[in-house]
Amino acid sequence: MNDEIQILLVEDNPGDVRLTREALRSAKVANELHVVGDGEEAIEFLRQRGRHHDAPRPDIVLLDLNLPRIDGAEVLEDIKSDVELSKIPIIVLTSSSAEVDIQQAYELHANCFISKPVDFTEFIEAVRSLEGFWLKIVRLPTR
Repeated sequence: MNDEIQILLVEDNPGDVRLTREALRSAKVANELHVVGDGEEAIEFLRQRGRHHDAPRPDIVLLDLNLPRIDGAEVLEDIKSDVELSKIPIIVLTSSSAEVDIQQAYELHANCFISKPVDFTEFIEAVRSLEGFWLKIVRLPTR
């Protein structure tokens, strides 16, 4: 079994993908980052369909809300309504700080909601904090 933490990043902004990848690359916990750019591809990855037929089951999902094709709220609802997938912790990591988005994410059973900091250094620090808490302290369910 692979000891690396499998992380699925669902993000359509290449800059945020790059920053997240950079922050996780320096992580103290071995991880493998998988990136998909829209909600439809996220669902295909999680359900191991199409070109993702051999995708690993993620230990954790970092989910943006503002996505093309299928938005993040729909992806979250789909994941949390599936008995097998619902155990995967979902961290909403989005540019929104709207109360309606926060409320909806928690109603759909997000495990955490984080508004992306605009500042580069703060963004890197936010991802590293996620790594510290979710990958070092929290016990994730076994695959």
